[in-house]
Amino acid sequence: MILSIDTSTVCTAVALTEGTRSAGRVVGSLRFTGRTTHSRRLLPLIDRLMKETDITWADIRALCVSLGPGSFTGLRIGMATAKGLALAADKPMIGVSTLEGLASGCAPAPFICAVMDARKKEVYAALYRTDSSGLTVAEGAPVVVTPGVLCDYFQEPVVLVGDALGIYGEIWKSNCGDMVTFASASLNIPMAESLGFLAGEKLNAGEILNSGEATPMYVRASDAELNLIKKKQMLPPSPSYKKSK
Repeated sequence: MILSIDTSTVCTAVALTEGTRSAGRVVGSLRFTGRTTHSRRLLPLIDRLMKETDITWADIRALCVSLGPGSFTGLRIGMATAKGLALAADKPMIGVSTLEGLASGCAPAPFICAVMDARKKEVYAALYRTDSSGLTVAEGAPVVVTPGVLCDYFQEPVVLVGDALGIYGEIWKSNCGDMVTFASASLNIPMAESLGFLAGEKLNAGEILNSGEATPMYVRASDAELNLIKKKQMLPPSPSYKKSK
């Protein structure tokens, strides 16, 4: 059984799952959106989920944390919490891209583009295809782009999924035309249970995070780092920018 944590958006989500996308079940899940911060509600939400499902730490094989992209603060809280729990419970830790979690909910669409609001009039985006077994496979690293140029990335019709649809959907309808269709609104918020099934596959493949070195997937630099870049004190990040500790 895997305990999954997602704090990449304003929603705090936790789930307990068994198995993988092809053969798995949701034991239980909880989501909360409110004025309190992730740091105040995450641990109580995990405790509540385990009590409601009558699951103990002895039942849990591993912890899964959403790597991002997403809210910088939220990702840090999720990562720090997962590291602490993994260390205390002596469990392996697995990281899953938030965008991959979104895309997995849209399979078996042939091509899927997960899009999340990155603020600053930009979006985080990653393209996925569905393989012959019905599982999503990444078609490259996540990028951060302006909504107006996203359609330039598409070679074939694609399903868009993610919270950015509520902000930039009309732009994509206008610019992309018949090249895009939109996923159901219920799929646009990251779900911890989707992360759990992906984590099950990674666990079976031995893809375990080094908890001492693991960092979130920020994709772009922070505001402080961008200010340094403007002052020519740092080199610009690459498109696959990953923040160091």
